[in-house]
Amino acid sequence: MDASAQSEKSAQSEISDPIDRLAVDPAVTDAAEIARRLETDAARGLTGAEAARRLTAEGPNELRSVRPVPFWRRILAQFNDPLIYLLLVATAVSLGAWLIEGAPGLPVDAIVIAVIVVLNAVLGLVQEARADNAVAALSTMTAASSTVMRDGLLTTVPSTELVRGDLLVLGEGDSVGADARLTEASSLRIAEASLTGESEAVTKNPRTLPAAAALGDRLNMVFKGTAVSQGVGRCIVTGTGMNTEVGAIATMLDRTEAHPTPLQTEIGHIGKLLSVVVIAIATVVMLTIVLVQGVSTPADFVTVFLLGVSLAVAAVPEGLPAILSVILSIGVQRMARQNAVVKNLKSVETLGSASVICCDKTGTLTRNEMTIQQLLTASGRVDVTGVGYRPEGELRQGAEPLTDPALRFEAQLVLGVGSLAGNAQLTEQDGEWEIQGDPTEAAFLVAAAKLEGTTGHMARFERRGEMPFTSERKMMSTLHQETGDDSLRIFSKGAPDVLLERCAYVQVGETVVPLTAEQRPRMLADIQALSAQAFRTLGVAYRVADENTAPLDEADEQGLIYAGVVGIIDPPRAEVTSAVQEAHRAGVRVIMITGDHPATAARIASDLGIVEPGATALAGADLDHLDEPGLREAVRDTSVFARVSPRHKLRIVDALQANGDIVAMTGDGVNDAPALKSADIGVAMGITGTEVTKEAAKMILVDDNFATIVAAVRAGRVILDNIKKFLRYLLSSNMGEVLTVFLGVLLAGALGLTGSSSETVVLPLLITQILWINLITDSGPALAMGVDPEIDDVMARPPRGINDRMIDLRMWVGIMSTGLVMAVVTLATIDLFLPGGLLPALEPGTDGLTVARTAGFTTLVFAQLFNTLNARSELTTAFHRLFVNPWLWGAILLAILLQVAVVELPLLQTAFGTTSMDPLHWAVCVGMASVVLWVEELRKWILRVRA
Repeated sequence: MDASAQSEKSAQSEISDPIDRLAVDPAVTDAAEIARRLETDAARGLTGAEAARRLTAEGPNELRSVRPVPFWRRILAQFNDPLIYLLLVATAVSLGAWLIEGAPGLPVDAIVIAVIVVLNAVLGLVQEARADNAVAALSTMTAASSTVMRDGLLTTVPSTELVRGDLLVLGEGDSVGADARLTEASSLRIAEASLTGESEAVTKNPRTLPAAAALGDRLNMVFKGTAVSQGVGRCIVTGTGMNTEVGAIATMLDRTEAHPTPLQTEIGHIGKLLSVVVIAIATVVMLTIVLVQGVSTPADFVTVFLLGVSLAVAAVPEGLPAILSVILSIGVQRMARQNAVVKNLKSVETLGSASVICCDKTGTLTRNEMTIQQLLTASGRVDVTGVGYRPEGELRQGAEPLTDPALRFEAQLVLGVGSLAGNAQLTEQDGEWEIQGDPTEAAFLVAAAKLEGTTGHMARFERRGEMPFTSERKMMSTLHQETGDDSLRIFSKGAPDVLLERCAYVQVGETVVPLTAEQRPRMLADIQALSAQAFRTLGVAYRVADENTAPLDEADEQGLIYAGVVGIIDPPRAEVTSAVQEAHRAGVRVIMITGDHPATAARIASDLGIVEPGATALAGADLDHLDEPGLREAVRDTSVFARVSPRHKLRIVDALQANGDIVAMTGDGVNDAPALKSADIGVAMGITGTEVTKEAAKMILVDDNFATIVAAVRAGRVILDNIKKFLRYLLSSNMGEVLTVFLGVLLAGALGLTGSSSETVVLPLLITQILWINLITDSGPALAMGVDPEIDDVMARPPRGINDRMIDLRMWVGIMSTGLVMAVVTLATIDLFLPGGLLPALEPGTDGLTVARTAGFTTLVFAQLFNTLNARSELTTAFHRLFVNPWLWGAILLAILLQVAVVELPLLQTAFGTTSMDPLHWAVCVGMASVVLWVEELRKWILRVRA
């Protein structure tokens, strides 16, 4: 090995060795030991040269990106569908039949089917492109930077250039650029909701943990993707890129398999079933003709083959994929108007099938805006109305406005002192209220603004000093001077039990009285009662300070006057309770999965109606002791899961799916992404959601509103209903065509067909007529049915089970019975206008085969149009909300006009083998076709009676 190679290897060793030696959990390892292992200076940081070498070795501090799917693969993906396979085979068969005939004119059937297949692919690509654009528009990611010590100097670098061993300097408002071990912290609080789901900012300190802890309890660590809400700190970077907690989630995300939607599974099943049915129909019909009508010449065999192909094409609902895509696209647009962006067409229906909605608490069910709701003082309790950061609401004493002078004075004192003993700010911008700083401190500012006179009184005080919050003291104090007054005042807030120990007096109205030994237990009991209601409690106290009290120290925080305690909570969204009730009415179970405290989670779930009062939450630590069967049993009965990690969320979703549930999972944090991807439909928040979450989800809520999810469930069910409507219509109508030809050939002699023609192969309908029926009845009416408004109350029934077929036995019976009625009335109409049949001829000696065929042809068209009204509901009468869909009536009118044209216009008569009919013939056709409607009405009535 030459010298240069040895030198390079040595350099690489110098870079990698410090990294390799960090084979410990930094949370349970002393910070000095971490610095030694990473060969960094805990005061001066790395040198610039060393940082550059490590960046070269480790790579940039960013998550591994997913390669974009090539355009050609996205195109091919649009054709990966059993129904498309069936249509492509039908195209090839039609083209082959056209060639056998000698290639006359254009292969219209093959061209039409090919155009439908291409249109379906284009619609799918367009919707995916629209979704990609919508996701891009929602993106709020900016190029983040971090402050580090390098060469002993503070330097700002792009966060992508952070390396392990860097000394990261954190300040209020900073985004944490990498995972790091704290070495120093002063009043440092980190908002970790996006990673852990914890609604409150977490107080950090550099003390070494005695044992390994869950992610949310690693108080001496900070993590990439979180934010500093208060204080300052320094820390040594221990993980970058994919070696961070966010990177671990990204790795889990890569390994998580996305499941096909219920609609994809069902359409695949229908496609395979239709393939078998089509082949069977074509084969049986051709064999029947050969056996019954004695086919012998090659020309007759070609005719029989072409008929078999035509019937096969007729039996295939070739418009189904395109109509399905159009309907799903329309559903996507409707959902977008309701603030739900769907990324994949076939995911639209999935929410309608969902049996469980798993929700993150913070920001999804709650506002993620800490709010003071109760105050306890010496004179009693005060309730604070209004939620969130908008300062709207009032203070009430029971059911009445707060008027008691003593209680009002105490409440004003608590809110004023609590606001001044903090560093948060509340501002209004363009009608929206925003906070800077710790959300808990901001809650005091909001509540103070709801009590007239408090904010103005606060403005008279000017800060002179501060004793910051520490996890050891569990409190903070500020020193203030009132304008026009030389005296100083100390304002304190903190853990109520700690604060009470430092209090010698208590505020009662405008009077200060000694705090007795008898009062302390009662006050602590009141505080405990607040905590039992899942409130976060903060005590407030003050005193007049000596003139030489500057700077503040811990000795000054004695002899305080106790003002009171507040109860703070992240309140539920106002619209969520009714949305949960609507979900339960629809048979959809709502499950809360959060990283928050179990008591808080259970309280919020109870307030929202997710669980009954008194229900408990199952914690992540409990889940660790459950095997897969045990977890599957637990998720059947438990609807609140707290203190969970990303791995727990994924296990819960998988267990629900193993139980046969169709799972919708909502979330906004990085910690939600793997579960969102594994769920049948993942729903990300558009405003608060992270980019990783949006990428993993199939749907994005633009307004972060849980009620939008329930509205989307309704929309999904309406779409599912509409899909079933046009499936019911297409398949029963196509079955009517097939049975008409099959029974017509089988009963040709009895119907008088063979005696009315010299042809060897006598058919009740011509091939061109069959194709015409497909053209005018399979497209417009079916498409119009796809935009049908809600006919039945879709939220009054349970969700479709994972093993339930979209076309179940009852629907198949309806399809077959309707098709049979269509065939019977069509053949009966033909028989009425032919001599020698089963029925006496209406006009003996005047009508021939052409008239009879025209009448039968028209009857079948009209029967299918009557069938559009039948197909709108499986049980409800066709006359319910009969005229709510103008598109359907427009499609019916257009089909009638086209049918009149093909019967009465000479040019079209020649092409389709028709002839003009007098009013009697038209009346018979309409009357016979309407039998389809009345028979189906009778069947629905019987089903309703049985139900």
